[in-house]
Amino acid sequence: MTVVDENEDALTRLGESWPGTFIVGHGMDSDLLRAAGIEEADAVVVATDGDNTNIIIGQVAQKRFDVRCVVVRVLDPARAKFYKQRGLNTVCPTSVAIDSLMDAARACAVPVAPPTEEVVG
Repeated sequence: MTVVDENEDALTRLGESWPGTFIVGHGMDSDLLRAAGIEEADAVVVATDGDNTNIIIGQVAQKRFDVRCVVVRVLDPARAKFYKQRGLNTVCPTSVAIDSLMDAARACAVPVAPPTEEVVG
């Protein structure tokens, strides 16, 4: 397992027991992807902080390097749906969060006030 990140400090977030390799650089660099082992990869997960970057890297992994399992994080729900419909395996944390929040809100026990009687007179 290899992680590619522009920020060397990201390695600390992986924890001391990280069993894989860490390469400093940008995931849009084809030579760097080769050095990371993309040509032999069974799967690629793309999760930078930019949707456009993630989509491009995912498509390069899928089409140029013929990686069969490519998973791309896309924050924009409409864009995630658009690319999923075109064969890119997208995960949208925004949609997942919205669904979870709506489920939690629906599960709340909201007291309903009893109907009040109208006095006609």
